[in-house]
Amino acid sequence: MFQRKIPLAWLQLLKQRGRFIVALCGITFAVFLMLMQLGFQSALYDSNTRFHKLLQTDLVVISRQAQNLGLLSSFPRRRLFQASNLNEVESVNPLYIRLGVWKSLETKLDESILVIGFNPEKPAFNLPAVNHNLDIIKYPDNFLFDRNANGKYQQAIAQITQGKPITTELQGRKVTIAGLYEVGASFVANASVITSDQNFLRIFSTQQPGKVNLGLIQLKPGSDANAVVKALQSYLPDDVKLLTRQEFIDFEKKYWQESGAIGFIFSLGVTIGFLVGVIIVYQIIYSDVIDHMAEYATLKAMGFRNIYLLSVVFQEALILAVLGYIPGCLISFGMYNLTRNATKLPLFLNSERVIQVLILTIVMCVISGAIAMRKLNAADPADIF
Repeated sequence: MFQRKIPLAWLQLLKQRGRFIVALCGITFAVFLMLMQLGFQSALYDSNTRFHKLLQTDLVVISRQAQNLGLLSSFPRRRLFQASNLNEVESVNPLYIRLGVWKSLETKLDESILVIGFNPEKPAFNLPAVNHNLDIIKYPDNFLFDRNANGKYQQAIAQITQGKPITTELQGRKVTIAGLYEVGASFVANASVITSDQNFLRIFSTQQPGKVNLGLIQLKPGSDANAVVKALQSYLPDDVKLLTRQEFIDFEKKYWQESGAIGFIFSLGVTIGFLVGVIIVYQIIYSDVIDHMAEYATLKAMGFRNIYLLSVVFQEALILAVLGYIPGCLISFGMYNLTRNATKLPLFLNSERVIQVLILTIVMCVISGAIAMRKLNAADPADIF
């Protein structure tokens, strides 16, 4: 009973207030770093799979050489016609996707932009703003622009919203931005435009009409997508790859996880944040143990067991973890909002990430406490008496 009434861990932390505050600041920084890196990593995957999730399709056909949405390579369009021979296939739809160079609406400087072209008679995306403006992109050199693009486009977007088209250049050709849709920026390109397949081929004059970058396959109701993928993969030449829509999303994520250096950097940032926290908490707890070595030895002489003394150290670690986590989480929430508004990236502090970092913070502090405990075992009453 006596042991439970002594808030020893809390009192020891408060005794050295300066050290306590420094420890909390260190843990707050570690929490902030982990949350931001995990947020950026999640935004990397989510932003680069936005179009994948909006595709109006059951299966996707890509080239064997495809790497990601910006580097899809091309394959013969006749592969789609061959796929349509399968009884389970209801329709096929070719897409043209490439990165192009265009003159910014505001700065008039050349920028990279994702250009997507498809047959307006066959809607390719679950985007009402695009599907309601299919007649617009049928006209020569007419394009739709992403209003959530990352850049200084507010003035131009406001003008387009008022029904006043804007003229600019894409791949050296004069084009008209006559409408808007909403998707958002990605790590592939800060902006995107959508147009008809005919306009796409006018812009990219070297692109052969018979070479497409993406193929959409719509299946008849009740068809097994996985079974059709296997059937088509064995039926079609090996220059193409068949994927379900979810597999196409996973294909993009895998590229950024394994091939893209930026995915590794974010993972490394989380690891660094964790290690920084371990080192900071260890130094604080170790210093506290050293400063109170005589007191610990006295408690041993009074009959307190090692397990109680070890529990005090663990309590200190948990107190530091919780009190350092709260401000780190609040600061990250503000930075998430600031970064999302500035970059248009899908950066949200969801409950899953909050719990994940809380667990990492507790583990971080417990590991630090466990390392510091080795010194506590050296507390010997004989040193005092």
